[in-house]
Amino acid sequence: MINSNVNALGIIFPNSYDNWVPELVTERSMASIPFAGRYRMVDFILSSMVNCGIDNISLPVRKNYHSLMDHLGSGREWDLTRKNGGLNIVPPFAEKGVKVYDGRVEALASILTFLKSQKEKYVVMADANIAVNFDFKALINAHVASGADVTVVYAEQEVPAAMMAAPTESKEMYYTLDLDGSKVTRIRINTKDEGIRNVGMNISIIDRELLIDLISVAYVHGYIYFERDVLAHQLDKLNVQAYKFEGYFARICDMKSYFNENMKLLDDANLDGLFASNPVYTKIRDDNPTRYIAGAKAKNIMAADGCVIEGDVENSILFRGVKVGKGAKVKNCVLMQDTVIEDGAVVEYVITDKKVTITAGKEVKGTDSYQVFVAKNKTV
Repeated sequence: MINSNVNALGIIFPNSYDNWVPELVTERSMASIPFAGRYRMVDFILSSMVNCGIDNISLPVRKNYHSLMDHLGSGREWDLTRKNGGLNIVPPFAEKGVKVYDGRVEALASILTFLKSQKEKYVVMADANIAVNFDFKALINAHVASGADVTVVYAEQEVPAAMMAAPTESKEMYYTLDLDGSKVTRIRINTKDEGIRNVGMNISIIDRELLIDLISVAYVHGYIYFERDVLAHQLDKLNVQAYKFEGYFARICDMKSYFNENMKLLDDANLDGLFASNPVYTKIRDDNPTRYIAGAKAKNIMAADGCVIEGDVENSILFRGVKVGKGAKVKNCVLMQDTVIEDGAVVEYVITDKKVTITAGKEVKGTDSYQVFVAKNKTV
């Protein structure tokens, strides 16, 4: 783990885009959604910050934060257990000025006192709906070299269909950028334009003192969203630069994208793109290696520790502690922690939440275009 400090603090917004995956966030936030066998979505941005020397990281949470607090704990796995800085989870109503928020302006306004008391020059902000191994040190260096007031990160891609399908008035907004060179000339909100666009990744860096000034004014005016209500209207006054990200990332914007992005990791190229450059840390669960009992068959799977496989598994993601019984068949599935597929059961194109049981002899099948989801603790 890299311990060389950089002159920046990090803020991660754990509840952004919760509404895009309502099935997965009934008891958790976007940040604590399980992903890639043994991780949570927050692990990727949090680890990326730590790997680049950012050791003062805050997470202002809005709701359903028990799962996140249980996962992160004191921040020990990320080397963030320290007297000064470290990991700071801010629940609503933790202090008099902290409340339930809608957008980044309200979230940041609730921790303004904290921001004013810090010493770092820059603030790096990110959402938790994107799994990416991101080089924040390169972003900080580019920001400083350009002399920008704000630098926002984007990727060249088509706007995902699930994002375009979101209603214009939705609280969960996405942004595309019009550029003149690297300067942002316009921020488009929830655009329906097709083709390759500069799609924002909701990662940005800004001078801490400037952020405090902008949020103080915006909050008084009743603004809610930082990009829409603050940046978009001050592009003529602020030097907003764009930073292009060209690596691999997984964006979660609906249940189908959640399924697809997990399944993409069965391709070694995608797996290397997400994990090869720097380590991704997560909560440790001491368990045995996966066991394949005599007669088991496994083809093209990702199985975390603690799994026991007696049946046939193909093209699937198995989280920690999954059990597949004798004669059971699992194909094209994402099975979360401690799921049990009993003897003779057949599951295909299924997403199970944690501690689900598919009883013996049952058949549960979805399709490539519509996966069946089984909620946490349910027995089928």
